Amino acid sequence: MEMANKKETEITAELGQKSPVDVKKKHIVREYAESIIIAVILALVIRTFVVQAFKIPSASMEDTLLIGDHLLVNKFIYGIKIPFTDKRILKIRDPKRGDVIVFEYPEDPSKDFIKRVVGTPGDVVQVINKKVYVNGRIYINPHEVHKEPDIIPEAQNPRDNTEPIKVPANSYFVMGDNRDRSYDSRFWGFVTNDKIRGLAFIKYWSWDQEHHDVRWGRIGGLIE
Repeated sequence: MEMANKKETEITAELGQKSPVDVKKKHIVREYAESIIIAVILALVIRTFVVQAFKIPSASMEDTLLIGDHLLVNKFIYGIKIPFTDKRILKIRDPKRGDVIVFEYPEDPSKDFIKRVVGTPGDVVQVINKKVYVNGRIYINPHEVHKEPDIIPEAQNPRDNTEPIKVPANSYFVMGDNRDRSYDSRFWGFVTNDKIRGLAFIKYWSWDQEHHDVRWGRIGGLIE
């Protein structure tokens, strides 16, 4: 018994006055800390380069997207944006007409907007009595809705009527599906490629704030 106590005392002394139990606890704490750090790093990498979650705060994309819809956005399809630069790498394709994109609001970069691409670089877009023309041909999107019957003249504001607008290089003309209640490229201009966050592709959650209920039928729905 004395020999065993002596050996334990010697081991404790070699470990810097720390018992084997203390060392084991320290090892477990370090393992947990390392796991948490790795998880945080992975989450940041995924959020920055792969996919990010967004919430719909306004009615500008009704009835495609409702207030309270939560979306996942594909951040790599248009190319991975190199941090602190305007460059993208490993691009799969460019944004195309009909894509629903999330982007930095040009008038306030701290806010994210979501709209549908109507005009791509080089296109000429014009709105005539609520109807959209692209390169001289009427462009009808099956998701667009009009909830205001009146026609506003161009002299008052560009909601229903505009002059022909040519989309510059590296830029996109975007509009909300709820055409009469959307503040978009008709009012503030174009979205440049470097401001695009990614392509909205699926609804993973939906909460009806008015009725305080989950919209189960919208969860998992693809965004077309």
